Amino acid sequence: MNLLVPNLGSTSFKYQLIEMPGERVLAHGRAERVSDYAAAIAGIDTHGAAIDAVAFKAVHGGARYRGTYRIDDAIMDALRRLLPAAPAHNRIYLLGIEAFRAAMPHTSMVAAFETEFHRTMPRHASLYGVPRRWLEDGEVRRYGFHGASHQYVSERAPEIAGRPLPRLVSCHLGGSSSMCAIHDGRSVDTTMGFSPQSGLENATRHGDLDAFAVLYMAERFHLSASQIRDELAAGGGLAGISGIEGGDIRDLEASSTEQARTALDVFAYQVKKTIGAYAAALGGLDGIAFTGGIGENAAGLRRRILDGLEFLGAGLGEANESGSGDRVVSAADSPMTVVVLRTNEELVVARRAYRLLTEG
Repeated sequence: MNLLVPNLGSTSFKYQLIEMPGERVLAHGRAERVSDYAAAIAGIDTHGAAIDAVAFKAVHGGARYRGTYRIDDAIMDALRRLLPAAPAHNRIYLLGIEAFRAAMPHTSMVAAFETEFHRTMPRHASLYGVPRRWLEDGEVRRYGFHGASHQYVSERAPEIAGRPLPRLVSCHLGGSSSMCAIHDGRSVDTTMGFSPQSGLENATRHGDLDAFAVLYMAERFHLSASQIRDELAAGGGLAGISGIEGGDIRDLEASSTEQARTALDVFAYQVKKTIGAYAAALGGLDGIAFTGGIGENAAGLRRRILDGLEFLGAGLGEANESGSGDRVVSAADSPMTVVVLRTNEELVVARRAYRLLTEG
């Protein structure tokens, strides 16, 4: 079975065509500055291979949809209903799915939701202290995202380490960042919550924020919900702290301004603090894994994050700065294993979709 896995961004379109169950990549591609998904779909080059099904890395489907499903009208309705919680992500996938359904009306379509991996979180880690009606009727709880990436890390990191890592912290750090505490391959806590707009600071999206600060700003400046949503999604996070448009870590590291240095300090501190918190939640740590554009490539930031965590056994070796690819970057005598790896969300989505389509 040949599964096409599109990875949709706000202006980018990546894809892999994966033969299952052999997990062989038959074709892959990337398009930038995408404004018309129909045109992007028409440009897919499969090198002559047929597409048997399309599997999407869907984001937020609420409490009902936290797994992998055939896409139907109910799935589309759920994506629309959760638009206020994940406006950028759900909007992109709604547009993309609709374009694929129009272009390939007789091809099976599957949604593998980001929240699936975090279904194993215990209730005490997933509940907010909100009114009961919010919990029961509003479905307000910690869902967690980047699930495909954290799941891949949970499987790949022990292979790189050459030993089991039962207590692992996965750090998916990029334009969108989150962390996950993983025990025996199962998510037990994660930084993102009801929406992807929580947890660590992202490039342009804020992280954790006191809800009453939002209410205060709305009343003081007479802002509508949509105005607040746009400001926090496009002008918050590292961009808001640094004053540098886009909030790209590379631009922050190249800048000499105090605000840029502060943004880097904030980000490194949040990751460091969360590693410590997850060490407590897991009863110790066997490994830390870094992935995502920042996690893979920012050697200096990795060192800044782990500096001061020697009491946990986290010591970096020369491979942190000099190596490349999937590798162990901890010192040879470090009791904890630190790895760097390239995530493969598309492969996880393909595996989930293949199981659904063949096993039901």
